[in-house]
Amino acid sequence: MKQRKMSGWTWCPLPLLLLLCDVQAQLENRVIFLPGAFQNVSVSQNETVQAVVSRIPTEVAFVTLQFHTQHRNATLSYTRVPGLGLSLTAVDSGLLSALQPGQTVLSLFLSSPNDDTVSGTGVILPYSSTDPVPGACNIESNLDIDPNVYIQYNLYETTIHFAPANLGYERGEAPLACDESTEANTRWRLQYDIYQYFLPENDLSESSLFSGIQAVADIQGMMETGRRLMTLLSTDRSLAVFNSIPGQGVIYSVIVRDPLLNTSASYVPVHTYACSFNSTLDGCQTLGKISTKVFFTITGLAGLFVCLFGHRFFKCELFCMGFSFAAFFFFILITRTTDLDYDIRLTLSAVVGVVGGVLLVMSWWRFGSVMACIVVVGLMLGFLTASTVLFTPIGDLDVFRRSNVVFWVTFCCIVIVVPLFFVRWPREGNITTCGVVGAYAVILGVNSYIYTSLSYITLNILKRFLNNNFSSVFTDVPFQTIDYIMITVWVVLGVCGIVLQLYRERSRPFFPPSPYLMWLQERERRKTNVLDPSHHFPSLPNRVLARARQLTRRMEPAGEHTPLLL
Repeated sequence: MKQRKMSGWTWCPLPLLLLLCDVQAQLENRVIFLPGAFQNVSVSQNETVQAVVSRIPTEVAFVTLQFHTQHRNATLSYTRVPGLGLSLTAVDSGLLSALQPGQTVLSLFLSSPNDDTVSGTGVILPYSSTDPVPGACNIESNLDIDPNVYIQYNLYETTIHFAPANLGYERGEAPLACDESTEANTRWRLQYDIYQYFLPENDLSESSLFSGIQAVADIQGMMETGRRLMTLLSTDRSLAVFNSIPGQGVIYSVIVRDPLLNTSASYVPVHTYACSFNSTLDGCQTLGKISTKVFFTITGLAGLFVCLFGHRFFKCELFCMGFSFAAFFFFILITRTTDLDYDIRLTLSAVVGVVGGVLLVMSWWRFGSVMACIVVVGLMLGFLTASTVLFTPIGDLDVFRRSNVVFWVTFCCIVIVVPLFFVRWPREGNITTCGVVGAYAVILGVNSYIYTSLSYITLNILKRFLNNNFSSVFTDVPFQTIDYIMITVWVVLGVCGIVLQLYRERSRPFFPPSPYLMWLQERERRKTNVLDPSHHFPSLPNRVLARARQLTRRMEPAGEHTPLLL
């Protein structure tokens, strides 16, 4: 009898083990979410993780489950097998579930759409029946209710758009109609606040992103740590455009408010680095091109020389200013008119810049007009001054953001006004330009190795030149510790360069004389001053002719030719 039992036990282990393994697998692929608590989840390839929401309070009318990864897509679904209209695949994904009366538990499913493991963080956010329902009036995507914010970016701008919300409702009730009426008791009274949150600069780590997501995922966190950029009414288009900052992590979120009931709800936040993690040529990890580093390293070294010694070495200063002026505008011209590769465009711009620098130096060498050259130098200072003024929050005013005409008129007025001071104080203006512009060139050189937002002072202007629709883009950039350090370096280096040159040049002539004019004066002096020994020195043609005659004529021997007397 014992043996039969043992034989029976030895015959049954395979099905039993399979059953136990199946139960264990379900336990491993199940994650418990508590409302408001973040949960890190790792989804392996060909695996589906069940996200279980438990302990849902009875006063909660609907919940949103949001799941965020850094750059790999994840699929969030209402069912175990994702289907059209029942799932969403994205880096930042979220689903909204309306609860039924008495429901305290909810299940959703996470899976990896590709053959790799996806790690991310998720959270469940509960809302009451008086809170607006994000994306409940969706007519664009396949989801019935779409609480997601969709993002697109290019080199110039980042665009976000979302589906309109609807008013909240109790469990078991039917939602209100979206477009039957525009009265105050409909969804048309809702308002949408768009927020922006910058991640730490030069930090592309996953932990930094997850910390930022956890800080701003809910309404309170985003309102405390983020910056409200704009408010859209229900009559406005649910779309906003911002400035792209490649390599800088930014989180955008939309909070829909009901001003009548003083309630609000959050859409699923979305993040971007304005670059690709998968590109091997120009991805986030390899954002700085070698050509750019070489170009701006040389620019930084030249800027340091101009900042400290520009006025003393006037020809070098003119060459640098002419180079910058010609290279900048030629880069704009060739970018707008051709589709050449970036490295080719940068090389051609450098060549044209060299030509421009040489022409400016030669114009001063030949004609000796200091004021004409100083005007070009003053335009460089005016350009940097106008760019800096419009880089401040002044540039985000609606009058500048919505109208290209107003922006460019204001910009040009500032650029032209600055050189007018050079007419009265040419030497001081030239030295000031050397200090300010040269120090900023040093900042651009440092920016090729260490990211700083100060580079966008001129980069925003370059983008406006290259993109006709850039006027609608917010130009906000983050100001963090490295930026304040770079501002200090700019100010200290510029002031030191200006003071040093003013002190060194105090007893010297305002500007060095033109070499060509000096040569003309010297030649005229030699012609008229008969007491000058150089006046009796043959000219070059006469010396060449005399040498030729010596080669064709026999030299007479020197000696005594008188006959000797006896």
